[in-house]
Amino acid sequence: MTRRYSPLDKLLGEVDHALRTANSRKNHGTRPNPAQVMTDADSLNSAEKQLSAGLMRVNHSGEVAAQALYKGQALMARNRDLWNHLQEAADEEIDHLAWCEERLEQLGSRPSRLAPLWYAGSYSIGVLAGLAGDKWSLGFIEETEKQVTAHLETHLDKLPENDSRSRTIIKKMREDEIEHAESAHNAGARDLPPPIKQAMTQVAKVMTKASFKI
Repeated sequence: MTRRYSPLDKLLGEVDHALRTANSRKNHGTRPNPAQVMTDADSLNSAEKQLSAGLMRVNHSGEVAAQALYKGQALMARNRDLWNHLQEAADEEIDHLAWCEERLEQLGSRPSRLAPLWYAGSYSIGVLAGLAGDKWSLGFIEETEKQVTAHLETHLDKLPENDSRSRTIIKKMREDEIEHAESAHNAGARDLPPPIKQAMTQVAKVMTKASFKI
């Protein structure tokens, strides 16, 4: 028999997911860390570790936001295929969260203290995107993943040359984000209006600057 969840069950499930996502060292991926076999943990000097940690903290914040966005959109999804698409993407983002958390710990650092704020804001945006309709929701996924990919590419340029662990993780994350964007596009995503794209860019800049430091 398939269990039917009450509205309260669903609400508690959402709260539990939010707490686990925003709480560091509580996320466990299903895929192995692509950098787990590398041994360059001690080859970075203090300044290089600080730079790498700041960039990985930004990436972790982005994955927290992505989790919340997908959960908010899934809550409003009208189509079962879209719901499945969102859940699959969210599962891969959990892998990214776990990898970023592992790397931050290796660098002697921690995720952003603002993670709960990023989750709450992105969840609200996801709900609004879902209310606009499935095609617009897919369009939001496509644009989000495109912007995330662009951020990851800039991080690859900024990382210390000898930080091969962070670089390997980011390259795999970028590969997944490109796949998510293409999947959303092929599913019928609508192109978002330029003002919405620009607003998303500005919000991302605020999150990036804050997460790098806090």
